[in-house]
Amino acid sequence: MVSYVDDFVLTAASLSYRGNIRRLQELFERLEKKASRLGVSFLVAKTELIHWRTPSQRHSPKCVSPIQIKGEMFHPRNSVRWLGHWFTPALDPAAHFSRRLALAQGAFALIDHLSPPGAGLPPYLCHRLATSLIAPILLNGADLFIPSVGTTTRLDTFWRKVQRSTTNCFSATPTRILLVESCLPPVSLLIAHRQRLAALRVVCSPPSVNPATARLHTSFPSLSVYRAPDSISKKTFFTGRIEPASGRSQSALCLPSFRIS
Repeated sequence: MVSYVDDFVLTAASLSYRGNIRRLQELFERLEKKASRLGVSFLVAKTELIHWRTPSQRHSPKCVSPIQIKGEMFHPRNSVRWLGHWFTPALDPAAHFSRRLALAQGAFALIDHLSPPGAGLPPYLCHRLATSLIAPILLNGADLFIPSVGTTTRLDTFWRKVQRSTTNCFSATPTRILLVESCLPPVSLLIAHRQRLAALRVVCSPPSVNPATARLHTSFPSLSVYRAPDSISKKTFFTGRIEPASGRSQSALCLPSFRIS
């Protein structure tokens, strides 16, 4: 189980999706009993179910088995949102970054009206809006997902529009000059910078506090030798994609919120 404030996610892995559903139902019943002792109840109507798919299961039929929670039936979703991140059964980052691009384009359209060519906001204020508003919206989740080449190209095309708006350059201005004039690095460098910062946060956090740090390899230097009981084995390495072990299926149950009675 992973939780953040009032958002909970239950994940189960077994040899079949049917076994995952039974396991998720058992986990929910146990979690609900513990929550009732504290006077807390879940908003079951907001529950979402998703079945993960590994590359080896790409050509197999999709699992459409629903789950029943407290008399309500929930069918698997094609995508679920948790903590601002969009997850798909195949863990394709394109679904997440497509939504981030749409949000960034909407914010940029509003800002662009404030600074038409030759008037409006001065360039240094446009630069500040680009770095403090548009870039966080566009690159949210870049520390978790690795965008594909095609997705990065789409993000970079939009980012060049932001650079031109900051400097009031012509559309025919060479990209190399545009990068220097706008003082805005390309998207690929911004993504790499965010990923390095995320890695530093993980390795510099105490394993007893940060669940991600507690699942690092035992040989990795950290602030403590503590590791979680379900940490990664010595033969498993993180490659940028979350994949269950070979021959196993994974399902997740999202409980977006709860109420205090």
